[in-house]
Amino acid sequence: MNMEEKYALISVFDKTGIVDFAKQIANLGYKIISTGGTAKHLTENGVQIIPIQEITGNPESFDGRMKTISFQIESGILFDRSNPKHVKETKKLRIKPIDIVICNLYPFEKEQTIENIDVGGPTMIRAAAKNYEHVIVVVNPDDYGQVANVLKKMPFELRKELAAKAFAHLSLYDSLIAKFLEKDLFPKEVTLPGRKVMDLRYGENPHQKAAFYLSPNTNSPLKNLRKLAGRGLSLVNLTDINAGIASVRLFSEAASVVIKHNNPAGIALGDSPKEALQRAIEADAESAFGGIIVLNVAVDKKAAAVVAAFKDERHGNIDIIAAPSIHKDALSLLKKVRKSMGIYEFEDIPSKAAPLEAKFADGGFILQTADDVSGFEDWETVTQKKPTEQQLKQTQLAWKFISRIKSNAVIVVDKDLPMTRGIGTGQTSRVRATKIALEQAGKYAKGSILASDSFFPFADSVELAAKYGITCIVQQGGSINDKASIDAANKAGVVMLFTHRRAFWH
Repeated sequence: MNMEEKYALISVFDKTGIVDFAKQIANLGYKIISTGGTAKHLTENGVQIIPIQEITGNPESFDGRMKTISFQIESGILFDRSNPKHVKETKKLRIKPIDIVICNLYPFEKEQTIENIDVGGPTMIRAAAKNYEHVIVVVNPDDYGQVANVLKKMPFELRKELAAKAFAHLSLYDSLIAKFLEKDLFPKEVTLPGRKVMDLRYGENPHQKAAFYLSPNTNSPLKNLRKLAGRGLSLVNLTDINAGIASVRLFSEAASVVIKHNNPAGIALGDSPKEALQRAIEADAESAFGGIIVLNVAVDKKAAAVVAAFKDERHGNIDIIAAPSIHKDALSLLKKVRKSMGIYEFEDIPSKAAPLEAKFADGGFILQTADDVSGFEDWETVTQKKPTEQQLKQTQLAWKFISRIKSNAVIVVDKDLPMTRGIGTGQTSRVRATKIALEQAGKYAKGSILASDSFFPFADSVELAAKYGITCIVQQGGSINDKASIDAANKAGVVMLFTHRRAFWH
C-alpha cells in the first residue's frame, strides 16, 4: 500500500531518548501525533507534533482519562494494509494511517492507585502489537537506536520481536494491577511478574544459560545487589547469596553464614561482624573453602581481615562475599586477597520477607506462605529433666538456624556460643543426618544442643546423641513413636523439647 502521509504516535512515561528518536522518525517523513506530557516534552525540545485532539476530533477529557481511545486512533493502528477493502474504508472514513506506535506505561509498582491504571496506552500497544506485520510498536527505549537504523526497511522478525516485547510489557503491567486489586491469597488465575535484572555467567553448569528476574514491587535486598569487584554471578552463586540472606535476616545481632550449594556450612552470631564471620568459618572450615559468605551487617576492615587470614593461614579461598555494605578499607583489603573473589553489596535486609514464596515444578509453580519461624511459646519440655535458661536460649537459636537448612536436617549448636558445630543436611535418612552432624561436631558435641527439623520417631538418634555428650535435644514431636525417644532421653539424662512445629526447608 502506498500512502502519501505517514504517522507515528508517541505517548511515553519513560522519556529516555524519546526526543532524538522522534527527530529521527520525523526526518524520515513521519508526522508525529502526541498527547499530554509527551507532547509538551517533544515540543519544548523542538519536535513538531500534531496534538491528538486534531486526529480524534475530541478534547482530552475527564482529567485525562479520555485522550487516545477513539475510533480514529485505533482504526489508524488496526486496519490491515494488505486488505484492499480496509484501505478503501480508511479513505472513505478519512483515517490517518499510524504506522509506528511508541508507548510505555507508568511503572505501577511505584504508586499503586486506581488513577495510575492506564487504559488508552495499553489499548494502543495491544492494537499495534496485534497488527505487527504493518505497524511497528516500541515499548522499550533500549530499542530506539536499532529501530531507527532499520526503519526504512524493517525486518519482519524484528517487527515480531517488538510485538512480543509489547505483549510482555502489557502482561507485567496487568499482573501488577491484578495483584494490587486481588484479595484472595491464592486466586484462580495468577501470573508472576518479572523484569530482567541481569544475565548470569551461566546456569547451574557452564553449558547452561541463565538470567535473573525480579518482581517489580519486591522488597528483596537482591534488587539492590551491586558488584564491587571480582567475578560475575552464576545461578548457583546467586541462589547461594539468596540462601545466605534467608539465613541471616532472622537475626538483629551481627550474623554471618558460609553457604555451599544453597546450604549453610556454618552459621554464627557475634558482637561484631568480625566475630560472627570468624565463628561461621570455624564452624566448618573445610567446607568453607570455595564457599560464599553472607552477612547481615556491613563488612569492616576487621571482618575483611578474617577472610585474608583464612586465605593466608589455611589456604582457603572464598568465592563471593556479600553484605549490606562493604567499607572502603575493607574493599581494598578484600581485593588483594583474591582477584576473582566476587564482592557484592545489597543494602539493608528487611526483617520480613515477601508473604508468599514460589517453588517451581515441571510446567508450573507452587505458591506458599512464608515461614516466619515463630511460636516458641508453644514449646513443651517432655522429659523429666528441664532445660536451663542457657539451654533454652541455645535451642531457640538452633531452631532459627535449622529453619534455613535443607531437610532432612540435624544440627549441633555450641553449648555457649551462638554458632553451629555440626550440620547434617539434605539427607534421606534422619539417622544419617544425625551421624553427620555429631561426627562433624566431634569434641564440641559434649554439653551442646542438638536440633532436628522434624521428629525423632525412634530411640536410635537419641542414644547416639547421648554417646556424643549432647545434653539437650529440640525436635518437632508428634510421632506415634514419641514415647521411645522420650524414654531414651530420660534414660540418658538428656533434656528434650517438642516444638510442635516442623521446620522443613527445601
